[in-house]
Formats: sequence, structure tokens, C-alpha cells
Amino acid sequence: MSQNNYPNQLPPQFAQQSHDDEIDLKELFIALWKGKWIIVATTFVFAVGAVLFAISQPNTYKADTLLAPAESSGQGGLAKMAGQLGGLAALAGVSLGGGESSQTDLAVQVMKSRQFVDHFIQKHDLLVPIMAAKEWDANTNTLVLDDEAYDASTGEWLREPKGLRGSEPSAQEAYEVFIKNMFSVSQDKESGLYTVSIEFFSPLLAQQWTTWLVEDINKVMRERVIAESTQNLDYLAEQLNKTSVAEMQSAFYQIVEEQTKSLMLAEVQEEFIFKVVDPAVVPELKAGPKRALICVLGTLLGGMLGVAIVLVRFAFRKEQDNGD
Repeated sequence: MSQNNYPNQLPPQFAQQSHDDEIDLKELFIALWKGKWIIVATTFVFAVGAVLFAISQPNTYKADTLLAPAESSGQGGLAKMAGQLGGLAALAGVSLGGGESSQTDLAVQVMKSRQFVDHFIQKHDLLVPIMAAKEWDANTNTLVLDDEAYDASTGEWLREPKGLRGSEPSAQEAYEVFIKNMFSVSQDKESGLYTVSIEFFSPLLAQQWTTWLVEDINKVMRERVIAESTQNLDYLAEQLNKTSVAEMQSAFYQIVEEQTKSLMLAEVQEEFIFKVVDPAVVPELKAGPKRALICVLGTLLGGMLGVAIVLVRFAFRKEQDNGD
């Protein structure tokens, strides 16, 4: 009988450990209850701070435009020429690798590049709005600039130089702020359409900058294709003068015809890479900040910090009691 009852019995050390855990848990709740005013006070302070912080943040507005890839921009000059040379290379027993590259994907990466953003900022004189604006005055429809960073009357930058960065923001600084805080581009995988967005203090400037971005990327990609096609045609003309083989000449003339078509399309089409499906409009509703979320997160953070303070005090007191 004693052997049958043995599995239902706990060893003394495990029973004592279970008893100690119950006592510790009870003491923990008692400690939390005793420190309830610390938790309440910390939560209240953080909640008030979160509300004040949320109120102090200026509104931002997001303008976006919906774009479709232009059908004529599936291949660029060099990629298209490489595809056309495949048949010609086959005549000579040469295999050319590589497939068709998407000009729209390339255009998206160009829009994100430092060179394009730097040229965009310089072309439209956006350094001051990007680096010195702190909010938008809806009554006067003007940007409010940070007086500590920029003097609008003299046009001088007043920032303190830091490291290699002087008082006037560098192109790298402006690029980082523009890419991280203002500009975004995304693609819908199902439809293949692209959305280009600008989020800024002024809804009017957000809409204007979004429109400029689409116009500039189309222009830049058109100029790239025109330059490539022109270079390809010069090369083909040179090769035609060097060969007397009829088959080779016929193949070269076909490539010249295709490159000429590409050059004509690039020179004629304004919407060369992206066609505007839905143009950007001036947003009427703010995109940020999410003040309700800031308040909730601040309150939760204060509550967790208050609980942590009480638990740390409880742990220290228990160690002191055990030491005594």
C-alpha cells in the first residue's frame, strides 16, 4: 500500500519550494498594492507628458499620385540593343546572356538615389523648406521656419557646426531627411501600379513636390534613353562602315531601325516611364501625428515604469531583510 501511495506524494524539498513560491507571489501582490500610488503618479506624469508632446507636434499632410508603367519603357537603349544583337551574335557563334530589365524598377531606384534627390532639391530650391521648416501656418498659407536654424531676412544658416557638417546643411543631410521623413514609393504587386508620396507640413507643397517628382523622373529617364540610343546609333554606323558582309549589314540595319524608333519615342513622349493614373491633389486631412496613439503609448509606458520601480524596491528590501 505504501508503494502505491508513493507517486502521489511530493518530496519535502519540492513541497517547500512550492510553498515559498506561493508566499513570494502573495508578497509581490502586496508590494504592488502598497506601491500603487507610485504607479498611479508615474502613469499620470507620463500621460500628461504624452498629451503635451502630442499637442506640440505640428500636423503633416500626405499627397500621393498613382502611376502606371509606360508600355514603351519596357527596355532601355542598352538592354534593347543587347537583345537585338542576340541574333547577330548567333551568326558568329557567340552567345549573349542577360534578360530584359525593367525600366520602371530602375526608375524607382533612381528616384531614391542621392544624385537624383540632390539634383531635385537644387533644381526646385527646396533646401530651406526641407531643413528649416517646423510647421505650416494655415491662415497665411506660409511655412514657419525655425529662427534658430535659419534667418529668413538675411538668408543665413544659424546652426552650430557639428563635426564635418557646417552651419549650412549638406546635400547628404538633406537627402537623409527627405528620404526618411518625406518621400516614399511603393508598388501594388497585384496591379503593378506605383504610388509616389510626399508627406510635409504644407499640403500645397506636398502636392507640388509629388507632381515635380514624377515630371523629373520621366525627364531624367528620357534623357538617359536618348543618350544611350544616340551612342548606340553612332556605334552601329561605325560598324556598318567596317563590314562588307551582306548578312551582317542587314542585321545592323534592322538594329539601327529599332534604335531609331526608341530614340523617336523617347523624344516625343513626356510620360516616358510613368503614366499618371491619378494625379496628386492637395490633401485636406492630416496624415500625422497620431496623437491618440502617442497618448496611449505614453500612458502604458508610464504604467510599466511605475510597476518596475515598485518591483525593484521590493527586491532590494527583500535582499536587505534576508541579509539581516
